[in-house]
Amino acid sequence: MAKSSAPTLSRPVLVQVYRGLDVGSAKASPSERKEVPHHLVDILHPSEEYSVGQFFEDARQATRNILDAGRVPIVVGGTGLYLRWFIYGKPDVPKASPEIASEVYSKLADLQRNEDWDAAVQLVVKAGDPKAQFLAANDWYRLRRSLEIIKSSGSPPSAFRVPYDSFKEQSSNVTDSSHGVNYSTDALEENKSKDLDYDFNCFFLSSQRLDLYRLIDYRCEDMLSGGDGILSEAKWLLDTGLLPNTNSATRAIGYRQAMEYLLHCRELGGSSPREFFTFLSEFQKASRNFAKRQLTWFRNEHIYHWLDASKPLEQVLNFIYDSYHDESGVLVVPESLRMKKDTSHREASKLKGYRTKNRRFVSRQDCSDILDWISRTQGSSSNEAIFSFT
Repeated sequence: MAKSSAPTLSRPVLVQVYRGLDVGSAKASPSERKEVPHHLVDILHPSEEYSVGQFFEDARQATRNILDAGRVPIVVGGTGLYLRWFIYGKPDVPKASPEIASEVYSKLADLQRNEDWDAAVQLVVKAGDPKAQFLAANDWYRLRRSLEIIKSSGSPPSAFRVPYDSFKEQSSNVTDSSHGVNYSTDALEENKSKDLDYDFNCFFLSSQRLDLYRLIDYRCEDMLSGGDGILSEAKWLLDTGLLPNTNSATRAIGYRQAMEYLLHCRELGGSSPREFFTFLSEFQKASRNFAKRQLTWFRNEHIYHWLDASKPLEQVLNFIYDSYHDESGVLVVPESLRMKKDTSHREASKLKGYRTKNRRFVSRQDCSDILDWISRTQGSSSNEAIFSFT
């Protein structure tokens, strides 16, 4: 589809902005990027932070450049908040002055250095942002940003109006009662074209959760196979001096678990099959939980048409392509392509009883190559060699 309509792609997949993190982010190959231009891929080193605000500026600029070139931008990804800001706009929160940014950094630097997250959170809560206590642990960027906003405006981030909220209020009564999911209809399309900066056609592709979970488990196995999988990329992150769960890149699902596993291997000088399978299970579970959160998030996003990704790919792509050229102003997803919620008692029972069934790593012998690689590269002698040259 990308080739047929001469578009270029922007990628709101947070990890794809980082160079060297290819396997865990399912990054397009160099040959694919030559065929269709991609934007916001490989623009940062993993040690650098990247925020939703920066993404908004970068993605909107890329969109303007693409449109100015007479092409059609296709935005592909699944980071919900990034997509929401891209579509509806970003909150009008103040940007911190250099003086305030320096002051905030100094206040939190020692706490971050000592890994005293709880004390840092309490500092920001006392400064005026009670919601800081709900931030993900060690999300130092957002914690600093909250304190910057308080010091710049006297108000916490939650005090500022979010453009999405206004749009949601306008379209809150537009609901597809047969599925319990809000779909675009005449009223919603009218609001969309009137209030948004661009005419967006938005689609959410997914499969039934049982099938989706199985595919996720297989994908996690695939990322661990071969000599250049996600463990190699996690090793590189550790060798650059980064630690798991300390910034945007190292909090990413897959990389965080792989880095923690390799640190454990370095402490012990290797890994047992049991430890490997425990790591794999945690990796798969974290990935499935993230997919579940995505489903919940996008069910509440009224602008998306839900499509069943298990249907023939050509049918799905043809529908999306035709919808772009449709001038009727009303888009109706045919029943044959519409994605349905997991609402039946039978499906719910199956989900409760879901168990992972690996296809690559089944027996202890199946992970022997990985354990050999860990022994060679993560043993005490190899670590001494690594750090003696850094």
